[in-house]
Amino acid sequence: MSSQPKPRVAVVFGGRSSEHAISCVTAAGVLAALDRDVYDVVPIGITTSGRWVLVDDDPALFQLADGKLPEVPAAGPSVALAQDVESKALQSVSGEALGGPVDVVLPLLHGPFGEDGTLQGLLELSDTRYVGSGVLASAAGMDKQVMKLLLAGQGLPVGPWTSFRARRWDTDRDAVVAEVEALGYPVFVKPARAGSSIGISRVTGRDGLEAAVAEAVAHDPKVVVEAALAGREIECGVLEDLDGGEPLTSLPGEIEVVGGHDFYDFEAKYLDSANVRLSCPADLPAEITAAVRRTAVRVFEAMGAEGLARVDLFVDPSRGEDGIVVNEINTMPGFTPFSMYPRMWAATGVDYPQLVDHLLQLALRRPTGLR
Repeated sequence: MSSQPKPRVAVVFGGRSSEHAISCVTAAGVLAALDRDVYDVVPIGITTSGRWVLVDDDPALFQLADGKLPEVPAAGPSVALAQDVESKALQSVSGEALGGPVDVVLPLLHGPFGEDGTLQGLLELSDTRYVGSGVLASAAGMDKQVMKLLLAGQGLPVGPWTSFRARRWDTDRDAVVAEVEALGYPVFVKPARAGSSIGISRVTGRDGLEAAVAEAVAHDPKVVVEAALAGREIECGVLEDLDGGEPLTSLPGEIEVVGGHDFYDFEAKYLDSANVRLSCPADLPAEITAAVRRTAVRVFEAMGAEGLARVDLFVDPSRGEDGIVVNEINTMPGFTPFSMYPRMWAATGVDYPQLVDHLLQLALRRPTGLR
């Protein structure tokens, strides 16, 4: 048996964002998939107040059960990553080192205070390797306004949209309403920097706009409004190649809301699977499947993403050519066993444990800092 120590993996999840519970469910799936014969696993939960705590290595504690959303318990011992780049050890609040150095962090946070470059910056400062995109790509991918500007600047097709801050909505409302109505109803009103469809409203006329903006602003003072796009909602997984070649892509998947919801909202995603049909692989002509996969790689590279991403698109042949419009990129997609990202990879021949292992091996090979 090899005497080489196992890589120590800190699985970090929870967090202060409104996607706390989904991050916990993602962690439950990943913790169940990690091979303890290969990795030394240290689960670290971040409470809704932002405290880092050691939690039990028990996936069942963080699973979605009977529609009840899980939460990181506040009772665990507080820990922090050492800022000493020589040690990289976890520390108790008293500064006492806890075990050996952390070799790699698997940051399973969704939304602000984790997925948006903030945690990635902390890990860069401590010279700790981690899974996924770096500071810039994480921040830009989280901000729908910045993301759309970057994608359009690279010649990628994005739908009609506008953006404004709460301050402008309060001081120049008529002008904002005019910009929104120029898109044509229906529109989708979204927090610019949130995910899991939290805070999103479908608006069919001016009478619903004020409430929709209030709901979005409750999550983010920056709001993005998008014109509704016709066509099929298609997703594609992207995964960096271990050998440094072109990023790999999964077979595309399709989301269809078949009842009970106006769109693929939070409840449809996580609490009401009976009214949602997820098809992996999507039933698309071969040439469209190829175009979706090519576009996903272009989006991944245009954003400077690393490790993994899920690219969401609309496909409508009536637009001509391949009919593809890019909706968004998610640099830390939902990773529950029933999420689209692992399901698409399973349909492509990469099962859940293989996928987790691939991501950790990528991160262990990648340096921190400029690269």
